[in-house]
Formats: sequence, structure tokens, C-alpha cells
Amino acid sequence: MASATETGDVTGTRDRDYDLIWYVEACLDNALRLETYIEDAERERDTEVVELFRKAQADSRKGAEMGKGLLRSRLDGG
Repeated sequence: MASATETGDVTGTRDRDYDLIWYVEACLDNALRLETYIEDAERERDTEVVELFRKAQADSRKGAEMGKGLLRSRLDGG
């Protein structure tokens, strides 16, 4: 059982890198989930909710791209 203070000794991945990987995955998962919510709102013809969810989806994609860029630079740099 890993302790709450595991810093990469067990996983081989430093916390900051693991945290960035988690963040990117969460952003991408959110973008996918929002697609379902957008479709639901479109079926209901609720344009306000569609617009809100599309903006949130764009923000999630942007966050994922930013996280991937930062992770890439850190992994390439050692």
C-alpha cells in the first residue's frame, strides 16, 4: 500500500509529472463528457446551455494542450 507521501519511489514518476499527467487526463475526460452534455442540451434545444458547455469544453481542451506542452518540456528537459 502506497503512503500519502509517495514521491515517485514506488511509481517511478515524480509527483509534479504525475500531477501534470493527471491534469491533462482530467481535462481531456471533461472535454469528452461535455460532448454528451452538449448533445443532451441540443436535443432539448437549450441554446444557452449548449453555449455554456461548448465554452467549458473549449477551456478543457485549452487546459489539456497547455498541460501537455508543459509536461512535454519537463520530460524532455529531464
